[in-house]
Amino acid sequence: MAVHFEDEQLRIHKVVASSFNNNAYVVVCRATGESVVIDAPEDADKVLAETRGTRVRAILITHRHPDHTAGFTRLKAATKAAGAIGPADAEALPGTPDFYLMDSDIVPVGHLALRVIHTPGHTPGAACLLIGRHLFSGDTLFPGGPGNTVSPAALRQSIASITAKLHVLPDDTAVYPGHGADTTIADSKREYAAYAGKPHSPDLCGDVLWLQG
Repeated sequence: MAVHFEDEQLRIHKVVASSFNNNAYVVVCRATGESVVIDAPEDADKVLAETRGTRVRAILITHRHPDHTAGFTRLKAATKAAGAIGPADAEALPGTPDFYLMDSDIVPVGHLALRVIHTPGHTPGAACLLIGRHLFSGDTLFPGGPGNTVSPAALRQSIASITAKLHVLPDDTAVYPGHGADTTIADSKREYAAYAGKPHSPDLCGDVLWLQG
């Protein structure tokens, strides 16, 4: 199994499960065996394999884009778990959410809990999920920069979400994005400081890298 992190209380599985190299995560409370799945890429059976031996409580979708929702129907049918997404992205979910990911809400997983952080910008309903010093950032934050944005206003909103809601977390918080490798809040803050110290076009959006923008 693809165990990415483990301590006495928590186990995190990371699954690369689509042609877009999506990361899905299974977060397990070791005391109870209860789990949640974060994101539902197209290769749902690969994600399901990582849930074996656990009781899946919920499938939490970080945002509306189809590479993160393509496996939702299959995962839901196989696990009978509740599905959730931010309300502003709910119309794009293949199925009706059982609850919404609202800012500051707590999602229990056994004796543990994830906190929802609404981070609009990449999409209106984008949400990150925090458990201890582990942040599941969807496509809001990657190593080196924010997720793709469709307009300058969306980029400004994404940067505001990152700086006001994510960069306030402890520096040693591990960041697990929706694609690619991990980073940390300390590394992200350092990279953003380089970006913020330079002038930028008011039309800037799209794929922005902190160290190149």
